[in-house]
Amino acid sequence: MSVLRKLLNLNREDMRTKTDSFYQVRPDCDDVPKTRFSPKAGKTLSERRWRSAFSEEGYLDIAKVLSRVQRGGVHPSIRGEVWEFLLGCFDPKSSFTERSSLRKQRREQYAKLKADCHAMDSSVGSGVVITTPRINQDGSLVQNSEGLTTGNINHMPYAHTDNPYQPVKQSLDQVDDNHKLDSNHDDSGNIMCTNKDTIQWILLLHQIGLDVVRTDRTLKFYENSENLAKLWDILAVYAWMDKDIGYCQGMSDLCSPMVVLQTNEADAFWCFEHLMRRMRGNFRCTDNSVGVQRQLQSLASITQVLDPKLHRHLETLGGGSYIFAFRMLMVLFRRELSFGDALFLWEMMWALEYDPEIIASYREADSSYPNRYSKEKRRDKSKSQWGKYERQRIENGLQGSLETPIAVFLAASVLKAKSSKLLREAQGIDDVVKILNDLTGNLDAKKACTGALRLHKKYLRKAKNNN
Repeated sequence: MSVLRKLLNLNREDMRTKTDSFYQVRPDCDDVPKTRFSPKAGKTLSERRWRSAFSEEGYLDIAKVLSRVQRGGVHPSIRGEVWEFLLGCFDPKSSFTERSSLRKQRREQYAKLKADCHAMDSSVGSGVVITTPRINQDGSLVQNSEGLTTGNINHMPYAHTDNPYQPVKQSLDQVDDNHKLDSNHDDSGNIMCTNKDTIQWILLLHQIGLDVVRTDRTLKFYENSENLAKLWDILAVYAWMDKDIGYCQGMSDLCSPMVVLQTNEADAFWCFEHLMRRMRGNFRCTDNSVGVQRQLQSLASITQVLDPKLHRHLETLGGGSYIFAFRMLMVLFRRELSFGDALFLWEMMWALEYDPEIIASYREADSSYPNRYSKEKRRDKSKSQWGKYERQRIENGLQGSLETPIAVFLAASVLKAKSSKLLREAQGIDDVVKILNDLTGNLDAKKACTGALRLHKKYLRKAKNNN
């Protein structure tokens, strides 16, 4: 028996090594959390199972796919393809031909968006230069060869002028009501930016650049400056397209896996754009609040119902706003897991909350889909077409809203698992943060999803009884 156990353990370790080979870590990064996920025969969606789920015309049996993903995730070799369906980029009921046509349209649309983004006021370039300017405290940009450069990726776009840069010598507060700066040149003869929108855009791109070089830098993938440039461009194009949200810190963590999984930059962009359809509310900021606060409030309500003792303790410590869970919800547990395990968690969540009605709404709002989709009636409403989490919601009359996504119950399951430790050891919010930070590298994605489903079912039952 011990020999058999050793063989099984060796096999698991071999599978884990093969999984890690898809997302290789730089050899100098020895403190990176180890990947727990490894494909399991009969549970993980394999390439063979994935191919067999399509008809000859290309229609996908999404129920078979959801069943496999919910049980054991997706094999890394096909993640990029599967995610396009889980995120709603493609309709399972579309044919190979229709998807090929749609992909071509989207790539052309992205190329146009990218060109428009780079042509903003004819002043913003592609950002691929050797030297990086920095922003001084007074809002000025200075040419500096000691910036956070990596290869030939730039952390600020350059200007299409005789001079390689356009330093901004005045802050936005110093721009007059006509949105003009006081002068078109500085003392050194550098050409000045003269439009307030341009200044805002340059400062936003600078922030993107700073975040890009910090994102997933443990991966060998990002030693290639071309891959860094893809991530930079996708985030810039999204900020250009969605001006209401723009760019916020955390988006680079959500976008990076798309760049890793999709070889084509445009395909990666549309995966990210569809993920942001779910997540953009979290990044909507006003003078008084951040969008994710709604989910934090939901987390507080859920904990109050399921673990009132813990909730009271957290309130006593001044943590009643649950701001300590902010990062978990903003970047979907990216910092608590290895890169591979984070991807496993994401695909599990998307499969569990898959809703064909929401996918249909994407089609109707997207002019790039074939016209026939917008006129079509809702299709097969078999329960197998929905994820387990969404089925629980349907049974309780909550279909059609992602105001409380499964990520909130994942956070609740983490708090539940750490409840006794928090009650025993947490004497302040700093202690709460420290205890939760200890999860890094120790969170089991599969158990977390199972726990989230269990808590969701229990919460719905208690909420129903209270009503």
